[in-house]
Amino acid sequence: MSEQMKDLVRLAASGKINRRAFVGRMGALGLSATTASTMFGIVAHAEGAPVMGGTLRAGVQGGQSTDSLDPALAASDVPFMINMTWGETLVELEPGGVLSMRVAEEVTSNADATEWKFKIRQGVTFHNGAPVTAEDVVATLKRHTDDKAQSGAQGLVKGIAEMTAEGDTVTLKLAAANADLPFLMADYHLIIQPGGGVDNPAAGIGCGAYMVKEFEPGVRCVMEKNPNYWDKTRGFADVVEVLSINDNTARTAAITAGQIHMMTRVDPKIAEMLASAEGVVIERAAGPGHYVFIMHCDKAPFDNNDLRMALKLSVKRAEMVEKILGGMGSMGNDFPINAAYPLFDETIPQREFDAAKAAEHYKASGHDGSPIVLQVAPAAFPGAVDAANLFVASANEAGIPLTIKLEPDDGYWSNVWNVAPFCASYWGGRPVQDQMYSTAYLSTADWNDTKFVDANFDALLVAARGELDPVKRKAQYSEMANILRDTGGLICPMFNDWVEGRRAEVGGWQANPAGTLMDGKALVKCWLNA
Repeated sequence: MSEQMKDLVRLAASGKINRRAFVGRMGALGLSATTASTMFGIVAHAEGAPVMGGTLRAGVQGGQSTDSLDPALAASDVPFMINMTWGETLVELEPGGVLSMRVAEEVTSNADATEWKFKIRQGVTFHNGAPVTAEDVVATLKRHTDDKAQSGAQGLVKGIAEMTAEGDTVTLKLAAANADLPFLMADYHLIIQPGGGVDNPAAGIGCGAYMVKEFEPGVRCVMEKNPNYWDKTRGFADVVEVLSINDNTARTAAITAGQIHMMTRVDPKIAEMLASAEGVVIERAAGPGHYVFIMHCDKAPFDNNDLRMALKLSVKRAEMVEKILGGMGSMGNDFPINAAYPLFDETIPQREFDAAKAAEHYKASGHDGSPIVLQVAPAAFPGAVDAANLFVASANEAGIPLTIKLEPDDGYWSNVWNVAPFCASYWGGRPVQDQMYSTAYLSTADWNDTKFVDANFDALLVAARGELDPVKRKAQYSEMANILRDTGGLICPMFNDWVEGRRAEVGGWQANPAGTLMDGKALVKCWLNA
C-alpha cells in the first residue's frame, strides 16, 4: 500500500474523511470502488479510545425566547438537549430498549409490581458540591406531582401513592401495580435536582457531566465539564454548546462549514446531498417519533367526532411519508404507537385517504362550511408547512374547507401548542406504551394536548399497568389504540426516522431510537477526534 493510501486510511480511522471522499480518492490511486468502500467500513468503525478536550457544538431546532432550564417545562428539542446534558435521571434508556443505572445503582420490586425500591448511588454530587441523597430524589418526584409545576411528567408520577427516603433507598408505593415503572423514571423531565428543585427549578443545577455557564433562551447554552462527575466513561469535551438554530438552511450551512459538530432534523429532501459534503455523516434511526396534527376534543368544531373523523380520512398518509419524510419513516394510524413499541398490535387496519367517507362524515357533522383553521409553524416539525399544505389540498378534495394560519417559530410551543384548538406538533415517543399514553392521553395528564377524555380508556390504562400477562396486556393496549384512533383528537399521518448530521471527526456516536441526538446524550457521550 502506498504512503498516500496509508494517509487516507489514517484519515478514515480518525473520522476526518467521509466514505464518498475516501472512495473517490482511493479510486484516483487505482483502487476499485468496491474495495475502497469495504476498506472504509472496516477502518472507520475501528474507533479508538475517546479523545479528551475541545469544544463540542450541537445545532438544534426548536429553541425559543421563552425556553427555561426547568426540566418540568421542557417541550421541544432545545431545552430537552440542554437539560439532558447538565442533568441525570435515576435510570436511562440505552439503544436496544434496555435500562442502564444512573443516579440509581439498583432497582427492585415486590412480586406484584406495587412497590419499587431504588438504591441511590453513593459518591454522586450536585454541581453545587452537595451530595445527591434519597431525600433529593423524593423531593424531585414530588415536585412533578404538583399542578403548579406544569410538568410534562405529571401523568407518570401521579400514580405513586407514597414516596419515602430511608438511608440510600427510595421506596415508591403505587396506587396500582405498574410493571413499567423503572422505564417511566427515565423520562427526561425527571432530572434529579437538589431539594427537588422546589426553591429554584430553573437554576440548572444537577449532577450531570456538564455545568451551565451561560444560558440565553432561544439563542445558546454553554456548559463546562463537571470536574467532580462520577462517571469517567462520559464527558470528554472541555466545553459543550447547544445552539438554537431553527432555520433548516442555517443548520445545514453550519455543519457543512464545521461551525457545529452535530445537528438535529436534517431535511430528508437534502439528506443525500448533505451526505456528499466532505466531512459530514448522516445518521438515521427508526423509532417512536411521530409528526401530528392535534385537535382539541373539547372545543368547537372539534368537539364533534364526525368532524374529527372527516379530517382523519382526508389525509394522504403515503404521500406525506414520501414527500415530507423522503421515505424515511412510515405511515401513522391516528394513535401514537408503532412497531417500535413492545406489545404493538400490527393487525389494526391502516387508515387510508377516502374522500367519499370523509365527505359523509363532514356532512354528518353539520359543520356550517366556515374555514377550519390549522395553525402551523416551521418549528412544529421538519416540513410542517409543506405537510399542512398537502393536508389542505386533500381535505379540499373531500369538500372540507381546511385552511392554514402560519405562525412564527418563536413562541410556538408556549402560545400555540396545547393552547390552539387545531395545530401541528410532534412527539419524540416514549420507551413503553404506558408512558406515551400516560403523558399525553390520560384524561388528567397536564400534556393531554388533544383534551381527550374517555373513562374506559383511563381504566384500561390503569389495568394494563398492573397486568403481568403479556397476551392480556397486548389486548388491553389494542383496545386503547382503537378507542383513541376512532374517537380521539389525534391525526397521526407519519412516524419519522431520526435523520441527523454529524461531522466525521465526532467519535462515540451510537444512534438511539428513543430520541434525537442519541436521546439527548450526544454531547455527553461523544468526543472530537484530534
